[in-house]
Amino acid sequence: MGVPLYQAKAEFFRTLGHPARIRILELLSERDHAVHELLEQIDIEPSNLSQQLAVLRRTSLVVSLRQGGEVIYSVSVPEVRDLLLAARQILGGIVHVDAAPARVSTPTPR
Repeated sequence: MGVPLYQAKAEFFRTLGHPARIRILELLSERDHAVHELLEQIDIEPSNLSQQLAVLRRTSLVVSLRQGGEVIYSVSVPEVRDLLLAARQILGGIVHVDAAPARVSTPTPR
């Protein structure tokens, strides 16, 4: 017996519930990126980026391919871009948001 759709949706949205994962998906929706390119765009420690990419891989939202000495990541489901654009439109109608992509930083534990 499968998981009810509403539960699958809840898990999906929990996966999207981290700013770094959203930014990774935004970047990968534009084009495939190597890890070092993602690090240049997202203010995050390499180990944290690795953890966030692992979450996205486990949920099959991104896939990786080794090319030479690099690992290249891409979005496995093109509709993710549509979802991110829809979220931008929804939020634009609810709250004032800065539409320009920004570097995402994650809080440093104290």
